[in-house]
Amino acid sequence: MSDYRRCYIPGGSYFFTVVTEKRMPVFVNDTARDCLRAAFRYCLQTYPFQINAMVMLPDHIHAIWTLPIDDYDYSKRWGIIKKYFTQSWLALGGHEQQVSASKRNYRRRGVWQRRFWEHTLRNQEDYNRHFDYIHYNPIKHGIVKNLLDYPYSTFHRWLKQGIYPENWGMKYDPYFEFITLKNLE
Repeated sequence: MSDYRRCYIPGGSYFFTVVTEKRMPVFVNDTARDCLRAAFRYCLQTYPFQINAMVMLPDHIHAIWTLPIDDYDYSKRWGIIKKYFTQSWLALGGHEQQVSASKRNYRRRGVWQRRFWEHTLRNQEDYNRHFDYIHYNPIKHGIVKNLLDYPYSTFHRWLKQGIYPENWGMKYDPYFEFITLKNLE
């Protein structure tokens, strides 16, 4: 992974996947969800960005962000969010996974995987596909059968604005068959 190069485009829109350490189901806990919301609010105060779509699943987050026109530094934002969340979560008695001594030397904690996955959205079709993928994820992972039953998603915001109908995602749709975590994470 040392050859990995991130794409930074000022004002760009990006799809992200951020995963907890060893896929620990941190976000089944109300305290963890509150800490994450607080971490986002904290980051947004100094480094604004638009959250276009987001879903918080037990062990990972998917999001689409659009950055300000003159800014491209989403890595700094994720760093702030992950650090703030980790400090708050652990201060409130949250659990972390064991990490090696060498990882501790680099000030790593056992809450988040070290990196995150990013994809620069190339056009409207790419954006729409990832937007739908994010909102369909609770069904894809078998958490709910009806997206109306899943509160930890921006689906409800877009439903109120008429972007999605109430029954969206409830029936089998072959469009989602080829979209898998393997393709997008």
